[in-house]
Amino acid sequence: MSSYKKNSFSLMGTLALGTGVMIGAGIFALLGQVAELSGEWFPYIFLIGAVISGFSAYSYIKVSNEYPSAGGIAMILEKAYGKTLITAAASVLMALSMVINESLVARTFGSYTMQLFDVSKGSLWIPGLGVGILVVAFIINISGNEIIGKTSQVMAFVKIGGIMIFAIGALWASGFAFDDIVPETSSSSKQSVFNYIGAIALSILAYKGFTTITNSGDEITEPHKNIGKAIIISLLICTVVYLLVAFAVSSSLSISEIVEAKDYSLAEAAKPAFGNYGLYFTVGIAIIATISGLIASVFAVSRMTAMLTKMELIPHNHLGMSGSIQRHMLVYVVVIAIVLAIFFDLSRIASLGAIFYIVMDIIIHWGVLKKLRKEVKANKAILITAILLDAIVLTAFVWVKFSTDSFVVYASLIGIVLVFALEKWFLNSKKETS
Repeated sequence: MSSYKKNSFSLMGTLALGTGVMIGAGIFALLGQVAELSGEWFPYIFLIGAVISGFSAYSYIKVSNEYPSAGGIAMILEKAYGKTLITAAASVLMALSMVINESLVARTFGSYTMQLFDVSKGSLWIPGLGVGILVVAFIINISGNEIIGKTSQVMAFVKIGGIMIFAIGALWASGFAFDDIVPETSSSSKQSVFNYIGAIALSILAYKGFTTITNSGDEITEPHKNIGKAIIISLLICTVVYLLVAFAVSSSLSISEIVEAKDYSLAEAAKPAFGNYGLYFTVGIAIIATISGLIASVFAVSRMTAMLTKMELIPHNHLGMSGSIQRHMLVYVVVIAIVLAIFFDLSRIASLGAIFYIVMDIIIHWGVLKKLRKEVKANKAILITAILLDAIVLTAFVWVKFSTDSFVVYASLIGIVLVFALEKWFLNSKKETS
């Protein structure tokens, strides 16, 4: 795989990467989990998540338009905090959230594929297929930017078109009317405020793929205008897709049925509307969506971690491998994702990713607010709003998880502490040897 190449991604190719990550994980892996927390109102949770993600995207757009870089998020942090512990640790948290997302998508691929066969939910085939698709994503990524861009564009077109066919078809088959947009919620089915806000945290995870675009940096044609344009368009596309699919699933299944099949809810929703043919079609689209999501995510995180290595913010060891640092980072990223895909279920993977991402997101906004606001001509009120929204959502989500699955909270806390501690040790050791 070659080094960074300017102008090697068109606007369409960049959009395909961004939507590939978002739709690959967002709607297939997270819809059921969002519904579990928010009940009948879950379609609107995705809309709220889009609004909050729009505020979050503001910081990334303003800085990336001014300073496009293949390092993306690492570059934003360095501009705000310098080559410090905060830059290093926050960058690693973002990289980890992206790797976690890859394992989430990989297991989603296994869950949907197994709907074609008579196997139990706990079948070893699910993580096994997840491992296999991660290896495929690695092979495509070492083929170079041109192959990645073209593959992503084709898959994005097929995926979005297929999902829209599913959504419109399911809505038509169920006799969905505009009167059904507002659900009739009984008092017994209402969730707590914390549950609703916690669901928003997961929906934000469904949109965070826009950060993939910032990691493409000056590899995008006309980056000073196309980075922001690609982020905005990809968020709008995904918002429309998520809302249509959420309403389609809610029109076909009850909330209890969605929760029961939360790891493969779209496939389950296709059965009453289209029968087995609908199941085959939906699983096929899920397979394409998850593959394209993995290709895009592996590409982005390998670029970001390679840049962190060059900035001397994370350690690197060739371990006897030949080739560039980018190729080595691809290996490390895929291996970590494989381990997570084997040992963690979808719910815990998504929760870990959401917590790591939102913590990093707050650090980004604070850095832009305090250090870069005037330099990149950012609006102070928008930055403060983004920080407050993230803080509220993170607090509620941690509260919900502590009440229902405290392991996730402890694992997240230990992970964050370890990242900061190990980065502090590494940076101090670099000072001593310099």
